Amino acid sequence: MYPVRNSVKAIMVEEGRLLCVRKRDALGAYYLLPGGGQEKNETFPEALRRECLEELGAEVRVGRLRHIREYIGKNHEFAPEDTAHQVEFMFECQLASRPSLELATHLDEGQDGLEWVDLRPSGNPRVYPKVLVERLAKGYAELYWGDIN
Repeated sequence: MYPVRNSVKAIMVEEGRLLCVRKRDALGAYYLLPGGGQEKNETFPEALRRECLEELGAEVRVGRLRHIREYIGKNHEFAPEDTAHQVEFMFECQLASRPSLELATHLDEGQDGLEWVDLRPSGNPRVYPKVLVERLAKGYAELYWGDIN
């Protein structure tokens, strides 16, 4: 049996744009919400504040829980190399300080930058989960998304 990982994610939208961590693979740039795994004895808000300091170099105010997504790697496009089972808790957050990679304490593996991704439907870059930008732009309210990508 392998563990299921809790992960917290920050949804930060300003002027119709979503703050994302930028990474690269063989297909080019892709984008993820800032955040990561919860550590033992850490609450979700504590984990999210720590992760944002690590990846964004910014302090955040954690707001309400917006969405929960399960990700079971074997059911998605990266199945041959992905055995993860992760439950992501996505919280509305506000920046308490401006992001700065120079102040980031521990970049995520493969992270090469930050980017504000436009929520308008035209020409969105590759954002994971794939449904995120569309659902945020349309104000999707359902809390539990299930195992989607």
